Amino acid sequence: MEEAQIKNHDDSSANQMAVDPGSRSNQTACSPRPTPDKRILRTQRALRSALIELVNECGYDGFTVNDLCKRADINRGTFYNHYHDKEEFIRSCEDEVLEGFERFQPRINDMSMLMIVSYDKIRKPMPLLVEVFEYLQEQCAFVQAMLGTRGDSSFSTRIVDTFCNRMMRSVLHEKYRKNPTTFVDYYVSFYSSALLGIINEWYSRDMQESPEEMAVITARLLLNKVGDPIKL
Repeated sequence: MEEAQIKNHDDSSANQMAVDPGSRSNQTACSPRPTPDKRILRTQRALRSALIELVNECGYDGFTVNDLCKRADINRGTFYNHYHDKEEFIRSCEDEVLEGFERFQPRINDMSMLMIVSYDKIRKPMPLLVEVFEYLQEQCAFVQAMLGTRGDSSFSTRIVDTFCNRMMRSVLHEKYRKNPTTFVDYYVSFYSSALLGIINEWYSRDMQESPEEMAVITARLLLNKVGDPIKL
């Protein structure tokens, strides 16, 4: 009896495969993946471009939602369908950029000062730092506008908290990470501000140096001591 049941089951499976070869792949192919609405994406891109232009021209407080909508060529109703006010929209743009740093976090956690030293000795760019500067290059128009004197004064603090502080704490010796003292906090704050300064200087130089060059420069600066020759 069991043999008959097994045979019937096998015959049924064989028939199914004969009728629908590669059925698994077909099912996967037929399962639609959710995609963002193209109209919404176009609206967001237009608003973001308008925001960058207006911040550079008028400053963070120098324009209204109406100005933003005119520059983006959308109506106010569309804007208010997605955002409560200008501040919420700007915050959402900042959040999106800051969330982009999250993909580096697992590798930042695995960093160490010895790793930085090893790359610095051979003057080779650390891949993680290269990717960070590539990301900053991609986001330069928005980040530079917000970090500028006419941008959002709180954005620099958010970058330090989201990225720079984490980067600097990751290279601390384990005993300092587990038992931070007041001086350790000052140490991290000092070098986190320095890291942000490197980013700002790169932007001010119109990113003349490549991400690979910036990775080498950053490693050298983190290791260079006061009084050491200032050279690569």
